[in-house]
Amino acid sequence: MRLSSVCGSDLHLLGGYMPAMERGDVLGHEFIGDIVEVGADVRRRSVGERVVVCSFFGCGQCWYCQNDLWSLCDNANTNPGLTELTYGQPLGACFGYSHALGGNAGSHAEYIPVPYADHGAFPVPEEVSDQAAVFASDAAPTGWMGADLGGVKPGDVVAVWGCGGVGQMAARAAMLLGAERVIAIDRFPERLAMTAEHVGCETIDYTQTYVGGELLERSGGRGPDVCIEAVGMEAHTDGPVSLYDKAKQQLRLESDRPSALREAIYHCRKGGSVFCLGVFGGLIDKFPMGALLNKGLTLRGAQQMGQNYIPMLLERIATGELTDVPRRGTQGLRHVQEQEGRLRARCPAAVGHRTPDTAELDKSQRAPSHDRNNGQRARMDAIPRAGAGSSACSSSGGRPKRPESSPTNCHGIRPPEGYQHVDQRDNGWTKVLLHPDGG
Repeated sequence: MRLSSVCGSDLHLLGGYMPAMERGDVLGHEFIGDIVEVGADVRRRSVGERVVVCSFFGCGQCWYCQNDLWSLCDNANTNPGLTELTYGQPLGACFGYSHALGGNAGSHAEYIPVPYADHGAFPVPEEVSDQAAVFASDAAPTGWMGADLGGVKPGDVVAVWGCGGVGQMAARAAMLLGAERVIAIDRFPERLAMTAEHVGCETIDYTQTYVGGELLERSGGRGPDVCIEAVGMEAHTDGPVSLYDKAKQQLRLESDRPSALREAIYHCRKGGSVFCLGVFGGLIDKFPMGALLNKGLTLRGAQQMGQNYIPMLLERIATGELTDVPRRGTQGLRHVQEQEGRLRARCPAAVGHRTPDTAELDKSQRAPSHDRNNGQRARMDAIPRAGAGSSACSSSGGRPKRPESSPTNCHGIRPPEGYQHVDQRDNGWTKVLLHPDGG
């Protein structure tokens, strides 16, 4: 694996707040790797390309993809009934983010199936490092989307709740889009310091001052023109409201803690715009609908649609316009394995999988070569070609299974002993194998 980043939204999965997770599911949705093989239907990608892959993927053919609403694709999610029941309509698909979003294998592994690679894998310019490029997979396009769809214009005052990778990118995007003043809000000193140093915007520690008063003072008494919520379902706030939300969430009387979203709505100026970037899964309590209506606010939200932004972001990184990308933990495969081991030690129910040692990958694993279809496929690899992972073909509804034996995939390659995650889908998919240890 070149790099696979741990996203803050992965914590929602480990905390049990997102439904439809199963033991053995592989996490990770922000990554970069190299292509070593492409299938007959792949037209835009070629062997040898170093690519960053968008965390949400789309078919490129449905009405939503044709209208650049990639995370709402009609065809990518192989389990559409789960989100249709929950949200009224089926949603798109994401890597490593529960069976509600397709049950797709995540990037904390030596290989990962990448659907519709022509539309979701983007070549990385030579002058862009892996460390910089990996954030163009998820954090950077998510943050930029918040500023873009939130309607940031030259001269605006923008407030961003949350100084994680997404919040930092939202703040930087607002500055590049011409905002006169950008204010980021958090409580952790290291995050606030990082944001001030690398993004260059103003910051507020909400544990030290009243956010509403500060925002009024810094916006000429009106409040921010655009408020961007980049925290999500496990937001924290001071006071009894935080205890109330935590208690209801733990008792499953509400699924999400929306304190940051409430604040964004309360403190946005009249007639302003609020954009929700943080991940929410279900129901919230004490939603300020009266403030939203009577202040004439525009409220939007979306899962990231990186296909609209990744090429532009890579170009900006290459030219130095984005010199400091959002920072989170990026690890080689071995470090990811160590982290998953510590997680399992603390929480036996934590999801993950076992990946083989590189030494296990040898030519004895290869079965006679054959191919069942010309579906859109590719594999990324930097370890010896004989050591590919496995992906078996069937029409089992698209859900990863744990075979009792070690079947071959559609290329006749057997998984190493102990490699238990096998993706059952192949038709229309791109196979990706990533470098171990960031090599």
